[in-house]
Amino acid sequence: MKALIYTGPRLLELRELPDPEPDPGEALIRVEAAGICGSDMHAWAGHDDRRPAPLILGHEAAGIVVSTPPGGPAAGSRVTVNPLVTCGHCRFCRAGRDNLCETRQILSMPPREGAFAGLLAVPARNLTPVPEGISPVAAALTEPLACGWHAVGLAERALELPLAEARCLVIGGGAIGLGSALVLRARGAAEIWLAEPSGPRRDIAAAEGGIRTFDPTGPGTGPGGVDLVIDGVGFGATRAAASAALRPGGAMVHIGLGDAGPGLDIRRATLQELTFIGSYTYTAQEFRDTAAALFAGRLGGLGWVRTMPLAEGAAAFASIAGGGEAAPKIALLPDG
Repeated sequence: MKALIYTGPRLLELRELPDPEPDPGEALIRVEAAGICGSDMHAWAGHDDRRPAPLILGHEAAGIVVSTPPGGPAAGSRVTVNPLVTCGHCRFCRAGRDNLCETRQILSMPPREGAFAGLLAVPARNLTPVPEGISPVAAALTEPLACGWHAVGLAERALELPLAEARCLVIGGGAIGLGSALVLRARGAAEIWLAEPSGPRRDIAAAEGGIRTFDPTGPGTGPGGVDLVIDGVGFGATRAAASAALRPGGAMVHIGLGDAGPGLDIRRATLQELTFIGSYTYTAQEFRDTAAALFAGRLGGLGWVRTMPLAEGAAAFASIAGGGEAAPKIALLPDG
């Protein structure tokens, strides 16, 4: 199979590799589409010790089942892939919080290779069937949208008022931020604002309907005080902006992994009883719930993805890193 290999900081090579051999209980998937995530970008830049070179990156995938274990989805069926592999029996898995599994693995982190390849081996239990009429590119968005689904669920449990009465701010117009805004809309949030410096990305979000956008670098165009902030970027500056935007008693959900520096205003959080929540991926049930909402059209038309052939993956990464990429998401197509 062909695979895009991360070989060192800012280096990607297209190589021919042996096809993966599934372990017992695993299915073999022919990848049709795989999205580039911010975590892939961090690894490519050499900023993620969890993803050492050489490695196949990519964990947002959809494709076709080539082979399957007994009880798995039928060969030839179309699926989207939950990349989080969990043990099923630790205390977190038993409690339905399997995203916190004590031995969790994720595609694109050793020992599991990622999805920027022609074929992918993954436990059959991690596959969700995709109905007719849903493109592979849209199906692959289940993963980043599930991050927003989980974050909004955490927020609903933390807020002292229902979403239907909450003014919400999402920071970042990439796939995680835009996805979080779409989830907020689907789940009935009263007011949704999205902060994004890129004009084309603001236009994409505004075109979805029900989302107000503004340039956070501009003067006085934001929503003022809000009840909920979802930080889909995760840099010190966005944490500071989130802290400053919250009303007393508000909640901040932090998804982005931009850096590990300061930014959260701890003094204000104490005096105003603000809630800070870290949000990591999603549970298996939340992944399935997100897929169901996506397939039902509740998360919009999802036409905001730019596609490129896997062979042009290095150019795709460079385009994103250059800061001029208008599309919230680029998906690589192994057969493109």
